[in-house]
Amino acid sequence: MTYIEGFVAAVPEANREVYRKHAADAAPLFKEFGVVRMVENWGDDVPKGKVTDFQGAVQAKEDEVVVFSWFEYPDKATRDAANEKMMNDPRMKAMGETMPFDGKRMIYGGFEAFVDEKADGTTGYVDGYLLPVPEDKKDAYRAMAQKAAGKFREYGALRIVEAWGDDVPEGKVTDYQRAVKAKEGENIVYSYVEWPDKATRDKGWERMMSDPDMQPDGEMPFDGQRMFWGGFKPIIDTAAEAPAERETA
Repeated sequence: MTYIEGFVAAVPEANREVYRKHAADAAPLFKEFGVVRMVENWGDDVPKGKVTDFQGAVQAKEDEVVVFSWFEYPDKATRDAANEKMMNDPRMKAMGETMPFDGKRMIYGGFEAFVDEKADGTTGYVDGYLLPVPEDKKDAYRAMAQKAAGKFREYGALRIVEAWGDDVPEGKVTDYQRAVKAKEGENIVYSYVEWPDKATRDKGWERMMSDPDMQPDGEMPFDGQRMFWGGFKPIIDTAAEAPAERETA
């Protein structure tokens, strides 16, 4: 099953093109290390929440935009080998010294995909989610997510990934645990839904919200008040034909 390295960062809005170029220049190196797909998504519809949100997760400032991104690996072994190579490659050190954002506030971690529904098409919009789920509710959550994935596909989504926290380190400044206010016995789920475009996403969500099959039925297997989400525009996607030429408006 696909292994996901998920990242969330706060990037100054003025640095959008510098960030995109920095990521595009790094993509061939990550591919060399074993990354089969790299996706960088720029915040577009990222609401602020009452309890948790993407902005709070990375302590975003007023002039910063949230970036939601990930690497896809064929398995954990490939990811672990890649991370070891990255730690010892001088090219990575050079890139780290020129990052156009505050790396201390970036959060990251490794996740095992346990729902992965795919369809044909090119991704033009992404919904990203983070949430805490009790360890003993993993199966219940997966069953619920699998059902929702079928509906997302029915309403136009190209891919739905739900990934269970596997190697999610605690950070000195920010981390996933603090982002969702995780409690003892809870794990982190990193999730995304890929759409062909924003219009399809908006219409799909409208249909999801009115679908009687998707209305809550009994107790949810997680605390929805500590889940947060947002809509993002891809600015780099190495699965696309020309990642460096994606629309940046």
